[in-house]
Parts: sequence; C-alpha cells; structure tokens
Amino acid sequence: MTKTSLVSAITVVIALAGCANSGARSAADTPGSTGASASATGNATAEGGAVKWSPCTGLTGPDGKPAAPDPALQCGKLAVPLDYAKKNGEKIDLALIRVKATGRRQGSLVFNFGGPGGSGVDTLALAAKAFAGLNSGYDLVSFDPRGVDRSAPVKCGDLDEWLSMGLVGPDVAKLTKRLAAACAKNSGKLLPHVGTMNAARDLDRIRVALGDPKLNYFGLSYGTQLGAVYATQYPKNVGRFVLDGALDPTVSFADRAKIQVAGFKQAFDSFSADCVKQGCDLGASPAAVTKSLEKLADRLEDKPLKVGDRKLTKDLAITGAMATLYAKQTWPVLEQATAAAIKGDGTQLLAMADSYNGRKPDGTYSTMMASFLAITCLDNAERPSAAEIRKVERQTAKIFPLMASGGAGSLCAHWPVKGSDAAKKIDATGSAPILVVGGKGDPATPYQWAPKLAAQLKTGVLVTYEGEGHGAYLSGSTCVTRLVDAYFLSGENPGTNATCPAA
Repeated sequence: MTKTSLVSAITVVIALAGCANSGARSAADTPGSTGASASATGNATAEGGAVKWSPCTGLTGPDGKPAAPDPALQCGKLAVPLDYAKKNGEKIDLALIRVKATGRRQGSLVFNFGGPGGSGVDTLALAAKAFAGLNSGYDLVSFDPRGVDRSAPVKCGDLDEWLSMGLVGPDVAKLTKRLAAACAKNSGKLLPHVGTMNAARDLDRIRVALGDPKLNYFGLSYGTQLGAVYATQYPKNVGRFVLDGALDPTVSFADRAKIQVAGFKQAFDSFSADCVKQGCDLGASPAAVTKSLEKLADRLEDKPLKVGDRKLTKDLAITGAMATLYAKQTWPVLEQATAAAIKGDGTQLLAMADSYNGRKPDGTYSTMMASFLAITCLDNAERPSAAEIRKVERQTAKIFPLMASGGAGSLCAHWPVKGSDAAKKIDATGSAPILVVGGKGDPATPYQWAPKLAAQLKTGVLVTYEGEGHGAYLSGSTCVTRLVDAYFLSGENPGTNATCPAA
C-alpha cells in the first residue's frame, strides 16, 4: 500500500535529517491510539462563525515527541455536523491551526498535505517555514480532517501486527478482517461519515468561518483529490487553487497499485544510479544495489533483526526504505540505513518505518493509518474478491518484487461500511483556473495522473516538473516555487503546459 501523502514526505525528511546526523507500507495505499490531547487545538470552539484562536498546546515534533510551544502558531476548533443529512444533529469538532500573515494580508490559504489521514495541524506546525513566501501574503491555515487525530479520530486498536507483516499471502485476509472488526468496534458510528465528500463540505464551513468570500487552497498529494471534489461541489467558491502531486480519483484499486509500484520502481532505479555515481556502499552498479536490498529483505523474512525490544521485519524494512524515496533529499539516508542493516543494525530503517507509519516513541500511533483505511474504503465502492487481489499481487510482483502487494483493495475487501464512488466524479466547470502540478519522478502520485486530473476538472492548468520526489513545491525547485507563489500572491496564470526543469 502507498499513502499519497506529503505528510509522510515532510515528516520523514525532517525526522531523518536527525537520524542521519546522529547515526542513529507501500505509500496512496498505506497509511492506534492517538496520544494527542484535546488541548492541542486550543480551548475555543466556533460554529458557523469566526474561529476563536488561542495558543497551541500538545503539538507533536518530527521525532514523535511533544513539541516546544511556538508563539507563531494559533489553534482553534470548528463544530460541523457529523452527518450532513442531519444538520441539526450531532456535531464533531474540527481542529485547526493558523500562522498569521507576516506582510500585507490577502486572506487565508488552507492546506491539506495528503494521506488521506494525515494531520494538517502537526504538519503545518512542522513545515510552515517551507511556505514562508506564501505566508507573506496569507494566513496559513490547516486542519485535521474529520476522522483524523484531533478531529473525531478513527481508532482501530493495536496496529503493530498489521504493520509488521506484508500484504501478500494467505494470512492477509484473516488479518484484515480482524482489523476491520476492530475499527467497527472502536469507531463504528464515525465510519460512515469520514469520506472526502464530507471533508469537502467541511472545507466550505472552514472558508465561511475564516471570513473568506472564496477558498484559497493548496492541496498536496491526496489533498489534490479533496480540492478537486471541493471544486466540483462549490465551483463558484474556488479562489486560487494549486493541486500538487496530483491523484487521479477515477483509478481503480488494481490500477493504482500497479501504477504506484511502477512509480516506486522508477524512483528506486533513479536512487540506485545516483548512489553508484556518488560511490555507493550498497554496490558498484544499479543492479548490485537492488540485489543488496533484496538479500536484506530475504534475510529479514527468515529472521527479523532485533532492535532493542522490537524486531525489524521484512515489511518494516521495506516501508522504511521506500519512505526515503518520497524526496531526493533523503536518498543518502536510504544508502546509510540499508548499509547499517546489512551489518546488523536496523535502528535507522525501523525509525524510518515508524515515522512513516505514525508510530510514536511510547509505542502508540497517530491515527494516520486507521484514518487512511476509513477514508479510502468509504471513497470507493470496490470490494475486490480474493482472486482479484491475488492477481494484483502477481502483477505488482512482476513490476517490483520488493513492493509486491494487493494494494488498498486487500484492505477494503472486508471493510464494514459500504463505499461510494461519488468522490471519483470530478467536474469543476465554472470555477477559476486550478493549477495542477505533476512531477515526472514522483513515486507516489506518478506523473500520468496530473494531466488526467487537469482534464477532469475542465478548468485545470497543467504544470510539469521534470525532477524527482513526491510533490514539486517542496522539491527545491526555484522554478516551481516562483510559479506557484506568483499564482497565489499575484494571480499570475502560467498558461497551459508550463514546465519546470529538475532542481
């Protein structure tokens, strides 16, 4: 499985920089207890009106531990209907975070960093400085979508067993049935209401509460689907929209798995070639680099590597390794961590897997994985058979054996709530122009999805980035940064088929 999540990329890049200095699941189909207190979003709640902001407490740092207070961050809550068919019924609170504009304010810019299931509150707190150019003109705002962390979180119990084994083989069905049952037991009332259609309705409530006549929005990864659904539901409320790391909502579970595995194979090949060029500890040729990781995986399948009181399994090692492919900046960490594991030290690979999976130092999890399941399965009517899942396993194994998987279909096959394809129907006719950015070397949301999403929107303007990494804005490309900032700050439309070279 592979999460289409810039949350993963941002967290891994920041956290692994620390791992590299100290020596210390497959991803739009991967993403527990939450460990986060309600106070993490302040104490004030607004319903349909202005959000009452207060200092943030209880935020999480890149190492999964409590973060130090930051006076630049403000948090608040917004009450929305649990069931939009019953607007006077039960309410849930959405957790919001804001960084006020540092210059002449043009309004609010709302972010969704992906997942589905990623915490926008924690991610914006970590990544606000990366958007400093936009912060000069906008209040930067993000939120935990419904079902995520501080916003009526989905809980599915202990995830260690599930995350420690691969999603291939005869035991998968039994494990996923148990997992689905645990989700139903812990969060049954919430599960029918956490999908993207309701998240888009929440976005419009957020717009109103912020006092903005139109929504200015930066969607990254899965956030591109959320933005596209919003633009379909509320085309006249679309302000300046950028969708980076585009996801094609219409793709089936099977095709998504195959396309993503091919994307990660391409990214791994690019890493291997670059590693050899720099002088690689894993082999003297790209083929030798691949062989080194394959041998490590085989060894771990037979005998997991002890790391403290835990074990680095084959699946956790692959998760940790593939997490570094989200950004070119972390390729050196992939080399270092894999070489260390080959020598018997699995600390770094396990740390990378934990960061990707949302596992905290105390052994609890964020809700990212549970939320991912709930949202993904509700957003799809597909419920593949065992035979269909086995077919996808065989097909992905031929593409990239290290990432062989049945994809999200193997998880949703036993989901306790019926899904819907409503979030796959995209048409933003009548909206303002929407920039859709795709990267040629993006592993999690491969480039082919960007022109498809732009076409589905009808108002999409395609921007192509020629470089590596999941998401172009955070890749280090000054071209992409200038283009996106100019659109948000000045309304400059780059025109059809704009292209930026690799950073």
